[in-house]
Amino acid sequence: MGRILSRINFRSWKFLIGLIVLVTWIYCYVANQDITNSVVASGMRFAMPLALAAMVGIMCERSGVINIGIEGTMLLSGFTGFYVASFTKNIILGLVISILTGVLTSFLHAMMTIKWKMDQIIAGTIINILASGLTSFLYKQGSTIPNTWPIFDIPILSNIPFIGHAFFSQQGPIQYLGLLLIPGIWVMMYKTRWGLRTRSIGENPGSADTAGISVIRMRMINVMIGGAIGGLVGGFICLELVGSFSNNFTAGAGFTALALMIFGRWNPLGAFAAAILFGLAQALATQLQIFGINNVPNQFITMLPYVFTILVLAFAAGKVRPPAAAGKSYEKEKS
Repeated sequence: MGRILSRINFRSWKFLIGLIVLVTWIYCYVANQDITNSVVASGMRFAMPLALAAMVGIMCERSGVINIGIEGTMLLSGFTGFYVASFTKNIILGLVISILTGVLTSFLHAMMTIKWKMDQIIAGTIINILASGLTSFLYKQGSTIPNTWPIFDIPILSNIPFIGHAFFSQQGPIQYLGLLLIPGIWVMMYKTRWGLRTRSIGENPGSADTAGISVIRMRMINVMIGGAIGGLVGGFICLELVGSFSNNFTAGAGFTALALMIFGRWNPLGAFAAAILFGLAQALATQLQIFGINNVPNQFITMLPYVFTILVLAFAAGKVRPPAAAGKSYEKEKS
């Protein structure tokens, strides 16, 4: 019996996600199909930025670099992208600038952690403080962008019952891009030579170096690729989801993404599933606020998704193992 329970616990995060999503869908669907569609669609809008932000952490930590500066990368990228789009009246240029800002921010992070061998937690904290200070100082109210990205359905796929409405209906282009990007990262990470090398430098960089892999170069490149994704997320939120910029608009999303990354076991698909779970919880909380619950303050309803995330992390904390070399600077051995 103990062996059976141990086996269930080992795979519990997948089981838990599947069970909660299934129960939530059945309950809402039986109660009101329109409510179900609304909750699921909103849940996906909440989930995608978090899932993409979790990809930043996966790209970095699978390479051996802890990046808690995701929050700052998103904040700074959203700021530059929004104001460039506002000034030029070109939303595409704004998104490009967001991505470039993410790359430059991650380049600074990579230099501090990989080249200068600074403590990786401190380096990420510097990025967050820098981004928060700069955006707060330069922030100006009243700026607008000409429009946000168009919202449209994917032909044929949007007609699939339930799934079509959840994933392929009434979304913007970056949302749909995320549905391709996340599985693409999984394929690259687990089915290609680049992915094998990335995982090797995150587990045993010394052996990877002996095998002829340039640990420093791969880490630099992967951290900057992660920064590009972080820049995309910042632009995604400001230019597609919200259509505006406000001080500290990320509101801890970068740290939530790190929690989802851990819950997903540093696996892109696992992190995506965890993000969907959190997004559904957020959407349900919003729905509860709309309908209202007697004698329950809204603050308690708002905090439910975060409490749920903490409980799930506590449940799974002892059953995950990070990449062995994550957080450790690498010094090339001299012959």
